[in-house]
Amino acid sequence: MATIKVTQIGSPIGRKADQRATLIGLGLNKINRSRELEDTPSVRGMINKVRHLVRVEEAG
Repeated sequence: MATIKVTQIGSPIGRKADQRATLIGLGLNKINRSRELEDTPSVRGMINKVRHLVRVEEAG
């Protein structure tokens, strides 16, 4: 299955609790941290919710 690289570029300070929880669910908790995740509809939905706080790249 394809993977995507997700990097946190924005701070969750002052954001709603569900957005902070979504970042934690993606495995992100500090700016410039990256994770490689499977490209599934559920992960895409989580990324869409916090798209203003993350950068997405194709990992391979």
